[in-house]
Amino acid sequence: MKYIGAHVSAAGGVENAPERAKEIGATGFALFTKNQRQWKAKPLTEENITQFKKRCEEYGYSMETVIPHDSYLINLGHPENEKLQKSRDAFLDELQRCEQLGIELLNFHPGSHLKQISEKECLKIIADSINWSLDQTKTVKAVIENTAGQGTNMGYRFEQLAEIMKQVEQKDRVGVCVDTAHAFAAGYDISTEDGFVDTFEQFDSIVGFDNLLAMHLNDSKKELGSKVDRHESLGDGLIGWTLFELIMKDDRFDGIPLILETPNPDRWPEEIQKLKDLM
Repeated sequence: MKYIGAHVSAAGGVENAPERAKEIGATGFALFTKNQRQWKAKPLTEENITQFKKRCEEYGYSMETVIPHDSYLINLGHPENEKLQKSRDAFLDELQRCEQLGIELLNFHPGSHLKQISEKECLKIIADSINWSLDQTKTVKAVIENTAGQGTNMGYRFEQLAEIMKQVEQKDRVGVCVDTAHAFAAGYDISTEDGFVDTFEQFDSIVGFDNLLAMHLNDSKKELGSKVDRHESLGDGLIGWTLFELIMKDDRFDGIPLILETPNPDRWPEEIQKLKDLM
């Protein structure tokens, strides 16, 4: 079973996200559990929590099909102690909100070295941040998203993701989300069948398919290896439909949320239906 959906709005309360996912024909979905561009947020109310769980059950969304994304402000590899702690506190809050809602996964970008420390040191700080946060929570899994490598962002090579995971103590609570546009921009040519096979052979040997907990299905506006993070609607970018057809027909990608973050929400129902048709 493939859980195909999109990152839907939680405007008006997280409890509205399941209904919006249902409206576009999604069988899984992503959301923000708070405003992604603010550090602080009001606590979730009992009504928010109860209604979210009720609507997920009503619309058939088990918690393995739901994957929130954390705030874009968070940098778990920040080289400055005060700002690092601010990011860690915010990340812990995100994990705790997931636990309140019964959600099992939290997706996040690993972090950036800001040209102030080495990549090796940044990867260690990211892992330490994850360990610090997981020690204070019980169930939610930390799902590291590969990046395009834009600026000083870490996590654009599979080896970097594997190194972070190697240093995380609770191995059963960490995994990876592969964003297709990010992978392409980082230099993995997944636009052809040969490239797809080679890329995911590398992924399996370096990270392992057992650690693949989600995917973001996006085409790319920018060229292979550009290290520029710009998403495009499926089939309209430089990756094309071959990749998405291969994913839909490959049972290694079963049982995890496959989430659109393409730029035109009006096209999500069409894109989701086409992905379903390719299975």
